[in-house]
Amino acid sequence: MNNQNAILIIDAQYDFCNPQGALFVDGADADMKRLANWIKANKAQIDHISVTMDSHPVNDISHPSFWQDKEGNFPNPFTAISAQEIKDGTWSPRFFPKEAIQYVETLEQQGEFGHFIWPYHCLIGSRGAAIDDNIMEVLIDWTKEGKFYQVVAKGTYPLTEHFGIFRANVPIANRPETQLNQALIDTLERYQNVFLVGQAKSHCVANSLKQAMEEAPNLASKFIILEDCMSDVTGLSHLGDPIYAKAKSLGVRFSKTTEITL
Repeated sequence: MNNQNAILIIDAQYDFCNPQGALFVDGADADMKRLANWIKANKAQIDHISVTMDSHPVNDISHPSFWQDKEGNFPNPFTAISAQEIKDGTWSPRFFPKEAIQYVETLEQQGEFGHFIWPYHCLIGSRGAAIDDNIMEVLIDWTKEGKFYQVVAKGTYPLTEHFGIFRANVPIANRPETQLNQALIDTLERYQNVFLVGQAKSHCVANSLKQAMEEAPNLASKFIILEDCMSDVTGLSHLGDPIYAKAKSLGVRFSKTTEITL
């Protein structure tokens, strides 16, 4: 079996990649068209594709209905909620208060991504959770070569966010779906090159890269970041920038689809 080229596609889903999606990432539609065309042009040389799918319940800790203010109103999307605001009663968790407060405090102790409320997105079973049409079409075409793509869900446990694919932001004891996905690491490490693509550059792609550098440096050394197949959440590029800077300092490869023919 040829174990040369794999692709890790992060969250190429309707809600992120379609202009009508609940959390459309500006530029993601064009990113996915470029990626689909590149896969089609190189399909014989691509040996494995892993596709991740953000998958949330409605009452996810990052969705409005999990929280309320003193009047019982839900926060608007793109509201930041701090541990101090919870202590002050500005915002209160409607479910699992002990766990929710501990989660927000732990995020702040990590000093990176604070707690943030998103629009309801990638609801399990919804159209918004579906793989982008451009990517789905090319996956079917590629599979007909006698290959099989792998789908990996993340975000199903409601009491922790799951930006990076390899583990939740804060893994939860006794919840294997939030803990390090060693099986996925083992699968991808079989390949010489692992092309990292998807949405959003500032969040789920960046955190997947960060987790690989921390938890699986051998895998991170195999990554090739295709920069023209990912876009930032508008106004939040600064969250991912330090992660990409560190990757470059460690020698992780960066390229574009226009620069690579397999």
